[in-house]
Amino acid sequence: MEEKRLFKVTSNPILRTPRDTSRIMLDVIIGLVPALAVGIWQFGVNAAVLLAVNIAACVFFEWIYRKLMKKNCAVGDLSAVVTGILLTCVMPSNAPWWVGLIGCFFGIVVVKQLYGGIGKNFLNPALAARAFLSAAYAVFMTSWAVPAAMSGFVDAATMATPLSYLHNGDALPEYFTYANMFLGGIPGSIGETSALAILIGGAWLLLRKVINWRIPVSFIGSVAVLTLIFGCEGYGNVEWMLYNVLSGGLMLGAFFMATDYSTSPVNLKGQLLYGVGCGAITVLIRYFGSYPEGVSYAILIMNCCTWAIDRALRPRQFGVTAEDVKARKAAAKEAKKNAKEGAA
Repeated sequence: MEEKRLFKVTSNPILRTPRDTSRIMLDVIIGLVPALAVGIWQFGVNAAVLLAVNIAACVFFEWIYRKLMKKNCAVGDLSAVVTGILLTCVMPSNAPWWVGLIGCFFGIVVVKQLYGGIGKNFLNPALAARAFLSAAYAVFMTSWAVPAAMSGFVDAATMATPLSYLHNGDALPEYFTYANMFLGGIPGSIGETSALAILIGGAWLLLRKVINWRIPVSFIGSVAVLTLIFGCEGYGNVEWMLYNVLSGGLMLGAFFMATDYSTSPVNLKGQLLYGVGCGAITVLIRYFGSYPEGVSYAILIMNCCTWAIDRALRPRQFGVTAEDVKARKAAAKEAKKNAKEGAA
């Protein structure tokens, strides 16, 4: 008796791989562990509580929404867990737990599930939630706790981030060294302080082939090139470039946010263009915006352009000439016209 096999067609993310979505999401979680470990080490129990609340809230909101809508339970694919972790990574450690709860509802229900669930959202849920929280609760989202590495230098509960000094044109205090920025001894969001930890996680994703190099390299590279060229008064060009690359959410955004399958181009050339666009908008906001950081808004803006990039740079089918494409379009147009005349 011949064995019957079912071929299931689903929405993106679609990969030619034996791994399922849960395995890919697990790799992302593993990649985020180093950054989370540094964040919890530097900011203590508040960061751990916020992480636990956000993960639980994202899983709950996804489960209850799909149950109420009588849809299959999708909690097992771990995408809600990833959203909770990423939202934690881009939040200050001293933000109240209920602010994270609101962000989780917005990211999971409004941004993700109302558009159909995983693969159908056109914005990154965690970044959209962060943008929403920054607009609704600006005070909580711009208050940065003093990390453990800085406790001996600053006699306060909160302090400004390196980007705040750079944005205002002020000289950086002596404790904001390249080493502190690279290792994670600076104030900022929970998961963005250590460039080294993020690079380790990014290397894991590249090794596991969860992402490719195009978006991270073009994103970080464009920021590096533009800041090196334009510089800033009071800083050497190389010095200014290094500060911009090592501070803020650039590393985290380039490896873990901009590479989201659902919201980034599938075309290889399009991925390079997408990364350059993210980098250019980031620099524009950092130079001319009223907010010192532009990574999250840059990625969200380019998320909205993904469909146009994929359409404009769609590869030509093998064996199909430009004349064939024109003929097909003409035939489709004629068929549509005949259908309208027949209906009339």
